Amino acid sequence: MSAEKIIEATNVSKWYGSFRVLTEINLTVRKGERIVICGPSGSGKSTLIRCFNRLEAHQQGDIIVNGIRLHDKMRNVTDVRKNVGMVFQHFNLFPHMTVLMNCMAAPMWIKGVSEAEARKTAMRFLERVRIPEQANKYPAQLSGGQQQRVAIARSLCMEPAVMLFDEPTSALDPEMVSEVLETMTSLARDGMTMVCVTHEMGFARAVADRVIFMDSGKIVEEGAPNDFFTNPQHARTKLFLSQILSH
Repeated sequence: MSAEKIIEATNVSKWYGSFRVLTEINLTVRKGERIVICGPSGSGKSTLIRCFNRLEAHQQGDIIVNGIRLHDKMRNVTDVRKNVGMVFQHFNLFPHMTVLMNCMAAPMWIKGVSEAEARKTAMRFLERVRIPEQANKYPAQLSGGQQQRVAIARSLCMEPAVMLFDEPTSALDPEMVSEVLETMTSLARDGMTMVCVTHEMGFARAVADRVIFMDSGKIVEEGAPNDFFTNPQHARTKLFLSQILSH
């Protein structure tokens, strides 16, 4: 893992009206690091990672992503999103485009690469997620697991500095979860910088450099997977793990 900082959040807070959803979050993600964020529903996990690519605006503190400070007066948020891949819970593929065009669109529209180069890159990453044979199909013709792998490939086609995963398996049927987790595990082995919100604790044990537990908009505990799972320090973490690991 590099000393280079890809994401640096300092005293980050966010409100929805009078409701404080994030409270003084401090988190640094270094190049090559894999971080898993877990916690109960409503704890602020998804909001936090959505702040990292400016899908959500924070009201207090600083967020710097790949050297760019995120703030209200940003003229071109695209400069940040070029470097931050995002995989959502519900795929968010363009239904009227083929798998191949879903993967080619952003590099052509945002980075200005040629159609030939975009096609070559798209096929490379569809092969990387093991579904090149689906290139000419439309999203509706694929299983949920296949659609999520297309979503991962689409993000990879921008060759981002960091990949954010927002509960990428929670909308999948159980038998499709493993194929997506295998793809993510493979990316982690290749050294991709990743921040993943998930309840998949087996994935966290196997892949994460650090596991972060959030509750009520705060980071309650963080540590290496072995320490986090075998010797949690906070009562709230212990309760959460006892509930989630018993299922």
